[in-house]
Parts: sequence; structure tokens; C-alpha cells
Amino acid sequence: MKRLIALDMLRGYALVCIMVDHMPLSPLRNFTLANFSVFDAAELFVLLSGFLVGMVWLSVEKKQGRVAAQKRFAWRAFEVWRALIIGGFAMALLSAWLRYIGLEHTAVWFQYAIWVLENPFGYLGTLATMWLQPNLLDVLALYVILIASAPLLVPVLQRWPFAFAAGSLVLWWFAIDLNVQVPNHRASGGLLFNPFGWQLLFYSGVAMGLFRHRFMPVLLSYRRIVTIVAAGFFLFGCSILIALQFGEDALPVRNALKVIYGGSIDKWNMDFTRYLAIMGATWLVAVPFASVMEKIAATRGGVALQEIGKGGLWSFIMCVLLSVVGDAFQMNPGDQPLWRLLTVDAWAILTLWWLSVIWLAYGAPWKKARQDRKAAAGMPQKP
Repeated sequence: MKRLIALDMLRGYALVCIMVDHMPLSPLRNFTLANFSVFDAAELFVLLSGFLVGMVWLSVEKKQGRVAAQKRFAWRAFEVWRALIIGGFAMALLSAWLRYIGLEHTAVWFQYAIWVLENPFGYLGTLATMWLQPNLLDVLALYVILIASAPLLVPVLQRWPFAFAAGSLVLWWFAIDLNVQVPNHRASGGLLFNPFGWQLLFYSGVAMGLFRHRFMPVLLSYRRIVTIVAAGFFLFGCSILIALQFGEDALPVRNALKVIYGGSIDKWNMDFTRYLAIMGATWLVAVPFASVMEKIAATRGGVALQEIGKGGLWSFIMCVLLSVVGDAFQMNPGDQPLWRLLTVDAWAILTLWWLSVIWLAYGAPWKKARQDRKAAAGMPQKP
């Protein structure tokens, strides 16, 4: 399977945005994706994850068969679940330690620090059952469910793609009503990231990974019209956010846009406006700007983002922990000058890159060697 360097770069960019977006005082937070488009790094992360599932599934199925692909992603779901538990526990302990040394922070809810000290095993249990999904890590709870569904649903998608798409849309339509039935600590019930809604985006990515060699030649034959439509979806999403930033001066424009999208855009249940915007951006990145993306990915900054993206779950957990530390550094002392806030931003990004490089140098080879040993013994492999 050929490595797509632009894909790795975008994964790394998504992780950097997730980290910076959760640092409330970060100056760079004003320049992330969420400031210019109706979707943000969460959609980018989930869509890219789905695309990778489709690509890897095809590769494993071709070489080892469908059962091997199913085992691989069943194990991957376990890995993500384990990362949610370890990351949630580490984040709570980190928050407790920061509060103990007098560094207040708001990126993570302080109650986790209290719970983990008062009843560590009980806190682990609530993480393990996903009754509780700590903020900053709640997208991982969604990811556990989506990846766990892949061994069952990807074969269905492969055999009946159009029926699957129709079923996915129906599930998305009833997502809000379905999610509230999921047992959860939240008073409203359900997960914050509604899996019944977000599955539409995830499996759109899976379908891209599975069928891109079949549908891309067809779409490319209508390249001009598809590009115009995609640009329209993307620019419409951008205009909503930009008009909001102009306040009352852009009120007529905002009111006109509301007539089209309905006046509210719900991230947590995967609003269709957000879905169309990121799907439009996906085409623009993959086709008209493909060569530009490849050139950016080959730059030193692009390579650094690739290395962060290749870090996978390790990089995700590190970006979450660094957002908590970075938030604490920027809040204490208060009223810091811009240069100090920017210094913390630079430190957090460079540290995330450094930790990702460490993982690629030491963690990834160790993991691959263990996979090879299991493969030789006929045991299920990790992705």
C-alpha cells in the first residue's frame, strides 16, 4: 500500500489544531481551521480515519483474506479503547498534579482530578465502560464505536454500497433520538459525539478508501462541474463563519445564509451543512490542489506534520496532555504578553513533534517487531 504523504500531513495538522483549539488563551487558536470553515479538526480527524480504514482493509484483505482484516480492526478497536482509558487516567492525574503545584487550567474539567484521587479504580471503571468520556478525549469514545463496527459493516459496504449509503443516511436522520437512549453520565443521555450521526462521515471516508479506484475515473470525467459544486459547498461553509466574525455589519448576509442552512449548525450530531463542507474540501484537496498539497507535504514543516500524523494514537494522547499543560502555562501568571503566549504555543507544537519522532524511532519499530512475531505464530496482528 503506497503511503500518501499529504494524508499523513493532514492527520498531523488535525492533531495540532485539536491541541491548540483546546488551549483557550492560545493566540494560534485564532488561526486554526475552525475559524475559517464551518467544520473543524474533529471532522478532519474522523474522515481521514475512515479513509485509512478503507485503504488498510483492502490491503489486508487482498494479502491475508477478509477474516484477517476483521481481526485486525477488532484489535484496533481494543487499542483505541485502551488508549481512551490510559489517556483519561493520565489526563486526570496530570490535572491533579498541576492543581497541586498551583497551576490552574480550564482545558479539562477539574472534577476528573478529584475523582481520580478519591477513587482511582472507580474512575478507571467509568472510563472502561465509557459511561464517562472526559472532554478532550470524547472523540476517542466515538472512534472506539466506529472502529468496532468496521469488522461487521465494512463487508456489507463492500457488497451493497448503495443500500449501505441509504441505510447510513436513515441512521443519521434518526441520530438524535437514537443517541439519547445510550446509557451515559450526561443528563441529556448519549455520547457527546453522536455515533449515529458521525457514522455518516466515517463511512464516507471508508467508502473513499475502498472504492476510490472505481469512482475517481468517473468523477474525473466530470471534473469541472464536480469542482464547482465542491467549491460551492466549501465556500458556503466558510461564508457562515466569516459572516459571524463581522458581527452586525454582516447581519443581512447572515440572515440570507440562515434561510439556506436553517440558522443552527449542530456539530455533535453531525450537521449536514458541516458534512457537505468537509466533503467539498476533500475533493478540492484531493484533485485541484493535489500537487500543491504534495509540495507542501515535502517541505520541512510538512514533513514534521507527517511525523506527527504517523504517530497515531500516541500522538493523539500526547496532543491532549500537552493542551492541558499548555493551557496551564498560558494561564499562570495571568495577563501574559503576546510573545509569552506564542512561546507556549511553539513549545507545545515542537514538543508534540519531538514526542512523535521518539515514538516513530522507538515505539513503532518495537510494535512492528511484535506484530511480525505474532504473524509468524499465526496470531491476530495489530494495525
